[in-house]
Amino acid sequence: MGLKLTCGILALAIASAAQAKPADSGDARFEALVADYYQEYPAAHPTAATELGLHEHDGDLEDVSQAGIAREVKRLRGWAARFAAVRARALSPYQQNDLAFERTAIASQLVELTEVKSWQRLPDYYPDLASRSVYVLIQRDFAPAAARMKSAIAREQKIPAVIAAGKRNLGAVAPVAVDIALDEVDGIIDFFQKDVPLAFASVKDPKLDAALGQSTAEVTRALADYRDFLKKDLKPRAHGSFTIGEKAFRDKLRADEMIDVPPAALLARGEAELHRLQAEFKKTAALIDPHASFADVQHLVQKDHDSADHLLADTQARLAGLRQFIVEHHLVTIPSASLPKVEETPPFMRATTFASMDTPGPFEKRATQAYYNVTLPEKSWPASQIEDFMRGAFNRPLIDVVSIHEAFPGHYVQFLWVPKVPGLVRKFEGVSTNIEGWAHYCEQMMLDEGYGGNDPRLRLSQLQDALLRAARYVVGIRLHTRGMTLAQAEDFFEREGYQSRKVAEMETRRGTEDPTYLYYTLGKLEILQLRADYRKKLGPAFTLEKFHDAFLAQGPLPLPLLRQALLGGSLSGVPTHKPD
Repeated sequence: MGLKLTCGILALAIASAAQAKPADSGDARFEALVADYYQEYPAAHPTAATELGLHEHDGDLEDVSQAGIAREVKRLRGWAARFAAVRARALSPYQQNDLAFERTAIASQLVELTEVKSWQRLPDYYPDLASRSVYVLIQRDFAPAAARMKSAIAREQKIPAVIAAGKRNLGAVAPVAVDIALDEVDGIIDFFQKDVPLAFASVKDPKLDAALGQSTAEVTRALADYRDFLKKDLKPRAHGSFTIGEKAFRDKLRADEMIDVPPAALLARGEAELHRLQAEFKKTAALIDPHASFADVQHLVQKDHDSADHLLADTQARLAGLRQFIVEHHLVTIPSASLPKVEETPPFMRATTFASMDTPGPFEKRATQAYYNVTLPEKSWPASQIEDFMRGAFNRPLIDVVSIHEAFPGHYVQFLWVPKVPGLVRKFEGVSTNIEGWAHYCEQMMLDEGYGGNDPRLRLSQLQDALLRAARYVVGIRLHTRGMTLAQAEDFFEREGYQSRKVAEMETRRGTEDPTYLYYTLGKLEILQLRADYRKKLGPAFTLEKFHDAFLAQGPLPLPLLRQALLGGSLSGVPTHKPD
């Protein structure tokens, strides 16, 4: 087993990590196995590889045919067996955690492919992959425009086969799944027709222009045909259920997050947090106006929003102040002085996402710009719907809360740490209870530390966002394991989560495709408990900056492993699983 990595960046990372270890040590053999595993990653996941900053397969596309999926399942099972045979006792504590992480990361992919089966259930799976695969090529200038244009052409030439595979793969889908795909597909077609040619307008090469025009036309025809397929063929026979069921739900949570708790116990914890937040929300509303109902106070606060036309600029303008507060209060080390750039959410994410952070991958060396994506209301919506959306998702106080989550010190700061984390596993893999849990935890932490000058309107908005996440927690479990209907879920978000109707509808749709989106609240609760326990361990030496830096230095580990790392004998960690 050698370090025969085709990607120079991966080879360099492994070589530098192995220099300090004897060639026959357990750690060196394990790192060689990890290197061999990730050597195959870019070919198996070319779009994700581009996002990570690995560019040898930028012209390739995932094989989503049934035969291709079967080959990937076989490949992953083979690797699962090889990592299962590694003796944890022969490894250092840090590598024991990496071994446990690698095993669960492979298990997560297998659960997705063999149990959850998004490739059979979700019609948006295929146009989303098509647009994402090209979007990652035009978003950053990691290579000259002409080189990226060639890769885009090569990927576009493969997209019609992806769309055709989707038609063959989709089985008994739910009506809501078809609706989500139909809501996205026109925006995706528009992306290929307008944004892709514009992205390469600077390339003055007639042959490349002609090739891009032809491949783009073929993609748009395939997508338009797929839209007709959704409307005329799939929609009339879409009588399936969106639920994945209790077994798959539990298997997914165990594999994704290393959390193995019965849904009933999880649900009770989520409901308790929801009720706690509701009480805090009402108490905070009374500080703003003790004579009005909490709903009227919320409506008053939500009315303070700018127009949708100014949302991106308004959000950008607030970032520097957030960063400065973190620095002045010594809350966490920020590895870069750069700010992310606020842009509109790409079309393949708008149906179910309000905001997101897109940072350069840990292996990216040239294109360093991070993008903070914000979803704008559709211009075609009636004025009342736009008003409902802006009130519920982007009123002025809530913009600060969202920016804490996405940028400072949430996702952006966390992802700045990832390239510094030793080894490969924690650069390729990450879990949502850690990543989303950290960002959600930061919303509360920043206000607890005085950001916003204890303005109750800002606290009310933070609690509104926390209620949204707690409602996701409860709805996700109930939708997929307790028979909750879409209408009941929408009412729950509105009535118990204190969300606007438009937000409730979007969040319910998301829950049909993201069953375990309880990871925000669950992660936050686990991080708060970890912080309290870490404070006990350090005693008078404890500071928030020490805790936050120690947390981020471990990379996006599953929280059970990270807990052992911070509370064990050293920060390098000890395994949570029983050693071999």
